[in-house]
Amino acid sequence: MDLGDWRTRINNLDNQILNLLTQRAEAAQAIGDLKRRQGTPSYVPEREAEILRRLSAAATGPIPPESVEAIWREILSACRRLELPLTVAFLGPPATFTHQAALQRFGSSARYQPARSIVDIFDDVERGRAHHGVVPVENSTEGAVNVTLDRLMDSEVVIGGELYLDVTQHLLSHAADLRDVKRVLSHPQGLAQCRGWLSRHLADVPTEEISSTAAAAELAAADETAAAIASELASRHYGVPVLRARIEDNQQNATRFLVIGRDKAGATGRDKTSILFAMQNVPGSLFRILEPFAGAGLNLTKIESRPAKHRPWEYVMFVDFEGHRVMPEVARVLDGLAERTLFLKVLGSYPAG
Repeated sequence: MDLGDWRTRINNLDNQILNLLTQRAEAAQAIGDLKRRQGTPSYVPEREAEILRRLSAAATGPIPPESVEAIWREILSACRRLELPLTVAFLGPPATFTHQAALQRFGSSARYQPARSIVDIFDDVERGRAHHGVVPVENSTEGAVNVTLDRLMDSEVVIGGELYLDVTQHLLSHAADLRDVKRVLSHPQGLAQCRGWLSRHLADVPTEEISSTAAAAELAAADETAAAIASELASRHYGVPVLRARIEDNQQNATRFLVIGRDKAGATGRDKTSILFAMQNVPGSLFRILEPFAGAGLNLTKIESRPAKHRPWEYVMFVDFEGHRVMPEVARVLDGLAERTLFLKVLGSYPAG
């Protein structure tokens, strides 16, 4: 076969793929009509997680599993919009890492609603202005995002998913050279994640904390002497060239994000549960509370403490562990914890990222 023959074959395959996508979209519309009549949620994270895992595992050809997953996320996003367009709140302005994480989870067909703060994301979901929100909860370099943990204490939203985003920081500027940069702008975490690089290459240049990496890129777009530490997405969105790429000190830098909403996620067989609890300030309290997890063979993946807002010098504990609340062993542990803690709140069970 010559080049023309191969192109003809590809055209025929593309037509077949488009025909199958049309059939899939028609099925999604029918499912959407059925869900509306039954009053069930249009977005079912456990179902989408099952589809992506099944297809990634079946990807034995030349296309790697991560590319198969990226392709199907867009297919799911387009079909989901036919059922019911989802509005997703994220930390704005556009092109923040939170926006990037939201796009990674919900695809380009969702409606994205920028919020001024993490607190506003929770408010948008609680008040029904958005179906879901995406919030950062911890960074592998800088640790927990405390405002997210604090808001989870009081909010009625539930965690419906998690995802991990590799954070690659770039120096964006219209300056022709590093010598022309007079100030560096970024979110406090962005500056912290590049502290070593800045001390080696721009030691005498002042840094300024901005509300987000995207806002820093927007400011750098209008000032040739300014540089922003931000993402490649921000570079494209605001038209600011990458002056230096990959300037983060830790090349393994990643941020964990939570998907919050008002509907509980079902079990997939590979899930996490997040809880918070308060305990008596007496010796051995934490040991007695965590002991049932070991007895049930449940793996703890995170333990984080935060001050109790209404009780000085007392703390609440955030715990993530593997398993779903509908599993019998998890249900037994949660029943036991309710008797051993002063206060227990299940924040959500959801597909593991």
